[in-house]
Amino acid sequence: MQAVRFHEYGGPEVLQIEDVPVPEPGPGEVLVKVAAAGVNYADTRRRLGMYVEPTPLPWTVGSEIAGTIVKLGPEVTGVQEGQRVMALTAGGGYAEYAVVAARALLLIPPQLSFVQAAALPLQGLTAYYLLKLSGRLEPGESVLVHAAAGGVGTLVVQMAKLLGAGKVIATASTPAKLEFACSLGADAQIDYTREDVPAKVREATGGKGADVILDGVGGQVFEDSLRCLAAFGRLVVYGLASGQAVEFNPVRLMRRNQSVIGFYLGQLMARPEQLRPAAEEIAGWLAAEKLRLMIGHVFPLADAARAHRQLEGRETTGKVVLLCDSA
Repeated sequence: MQAVRFHEYGGPEVLQIEDVPVPEPGPGEVLVKVAAAGVNYADTRRRLGMYVEPTPLPWTVGSEIAGTIVKLGPEVTGVQEGQRVMALTAGGGYAEYAVVAARALLLIPPQLSFVQAAALPLQGLTAYYLLKLSGRLEPGESVLVHAAAGGVGTLVVQMAKLLGAGKVIATASTPAKLEFACSLGADAQIDYTREDVPAKVREATGGKGADVILDGVGGQVFEDSLRCLAAFGRLVVYGLASGQAVEFNPVRLMRRNQSVIGFYLGQLMARPEQLRPAAEEIAGWLAAEKLRLMIGHVFPLADAARAHRQLEGRETTGKVVLLCDSA
């Protein structure tokens, strides 16, 4: 089979399409014929050797897939060959076949295509848990969504409204991306490339600041977020897309009873019983047409390097997906 791997850390050019053996499912595992794989900043951080967990070399990229079960390993129950499934993976998703723990599988709702389903396991569940688990969003509270036109951002804007947010404030880098975020339900917009983000957030919230702020960028965005966080507000850090680490004195949080919280979906992968209720609620929103999946860019598997290059260059809107099935 074909798979996208890298043998050294570096830029998109280190990604190589290679012929490798089809993996065999072990006890409790299934083999999935991958139709589509999601492209995420987590994949780019793996490639750079800067992920939250070590990335051994060589590495087959890919942390979320959608496809069809083609083989069951020993001791597998509850699923069967031929079922359409989506899943988070620890790696190996950019390939024609992938091995996944059976208990980590989620059935694809009938109304979703494989490409659409590839947008859900990582970014869909991340958006949901950022708001409900870490952000502890309460009805009527305000939410600041950075990179609101991206894969996670487009889902957060919509889910925040579905969960009762009073005001959703979106940041993005171009007027077109901001207009896109507003079409999904954002109430206020900020061009972070030319506007004072903290000042604009305070203006949009009547001077209070945002109750929940979601930061997957880091660097100056983190600092700006702290400056416009409301009293008792929660700033949730879930990524470092900028590559710029920050330092801050936690004593700064005391005066206004604020919180900075880290979120990593990988910690929930070992608890699939917690993932399924969230996936079912998301599927319900999709079935009721209350939530839209925004697929912005679709690339063939062989163009994984180009997909990474465009994602890191902020040239994408919505979800980026690779087509992995060559049939």
